Amino acid sequence: MPGTGAGPGGGVQSVVRAFRILDVLAEADGELSISELAVAVDLPQPTIHRIVATLRELGHAHQVTNRRYTLGPRLIGLGDRASRVLGVRAGDDLRAVAERFGETANMAVLDGERAVYTAQVPGPHSMRTFTEVGRRVPLHSTGVGKALLAQLPAPAARRLLGSTGLPAATDHTVVDPDRLLDELDRIRRAGFAVDAEEQEVGVFCVAVPLAGVSSPAALSVSGPIHRFGHDRVPEAAALLRAAAEGIGGTLA
Repeated sequence: MPGTGAGPGGGVQSVVRAFRILDVLAEADGELSISELAVAVDLPQPTIHRIVATLRELGHAHQVTNRRYTLGPRLIGLGDRASRVLGVRAGDDLRAVAERFGETANMAVLDGERAVYTAQVPGPHSMRTFTEVGRRVPLHSTGVGKALLAQLPAPAARRLLGSTGLPAATDHTVVDPDRLLDELDRIRRAGFAVDAEEQEVGVFCVAVPLAGVSSPAALSVSGPIHRFGHDRVPEAAALLRAAAEGIGGTLA
């Protein structure tokens, strides 16, 4: 492969270039040609072609019939395993949150246009919220989703919401883009997000961003609103922040 010298930060240049190409393919959320990749990565087309050919051989890139490229199927397994590892690392901290409040604690990451749950510790009550690991949920109507959106630059969040729309899950769902963008500004300042029956009637959730990971991630605690509501927000936000710092410390 070309460019095997040192890249940014002393990394191997060819590896840096390969991951830049994968990042561009991921952000495109579709298919790109060699020429489009060359423009996006700012490298000559022959260089892009050689790197993409290697990624294709490894299963990390896939060529479709019109000679355009997408992310390859091998990345699915890698992503699943990475999410499980992150979930294992978060387990003890999530367990502390669940035990403190007696409610369900979760971790989620941004996956395209949705949030996907990667770890969960259920509360001890027979009546509790339950979201299976691997479930994908909307961003605009969930606590974790809004905490994830708030980690994006405002223009990127606006573009993403414009792509997904803001369908109403309940009568409490925010469906006005400008109102939601204002809420994201408040989340950035306050450091936590709230879902007050916006995704599911009777369910209240507090979520915080998780720093120190390569893509947006968030922690949350949720429960029935008659047992876990607005009066628990300050305490829940503080404990979730402490858990996020603990998890972030294991990733440093």
